[in-house]
Amino acid sequence: MQFIKIPQDRIGAIIGIKGQTKKILQETSGIRFSVDAEGEVLIHDDNVKNPLLVIKTMDVIKAIGRGFAPDRAMRLFNDDEYLEVINLKNFISKKSGRLITVRGRIIGKEGKTRRIIENLTGVYITIYGNTVGLIGNSVNLPIAKHAIQLLLEGSEHATVYHYLENQRSRLKVAEMGFDI
Repeated sequence: MQFIKIPQDRIGAIIGIKGQTKKILQETSGIRFSVDAEGEVLIHDDNVKNPLLVIKTMDVIKAIGRGFAPDRAMRLFNDDEYLEVINLKNFISKKSGRLITVRGRIIGKEGKTRRIIENLTGVYITIYGNTVGLIGNSVNLPIAKHAIQLLLEGSEHATVYHYLENQRSRLKVAEMGFDI
């Protein structure tokens, strides 16, 4: 058995209306799990033939716990799809109180910056609490992560957009199935 701790306010997202999300997750993965009122998720991995499914299920649950919608988190069941979580506190001083500002830089005015990064890279992004979650493949995930790190380190939005535009050709080559 394995345990995952998720925020209490995300328990409903894991379970879903009338348990529908939990049921879909369990049917998709073949892995059973239970969620308690404290946010502890117990993965019942006894007699599992494919341990990779246990890891993928744990990643999907972590992603939902970090703020992703369940349908977006389910992308992690695909091959070559990964979850990356960036702790924003690593980029700000403890006393600065800049968490809201840093989150705002990633989101952008009316969500523009987040939308641009998602559209140009194909990576799903969520900002939840003091973390930024990313779901993407091995080609586009590092590009989106670097763009977010540039923002966190204080780069201008225009610089980040320019970086993303320069990476478009790399992403297009990867979409065609060629190694880069």
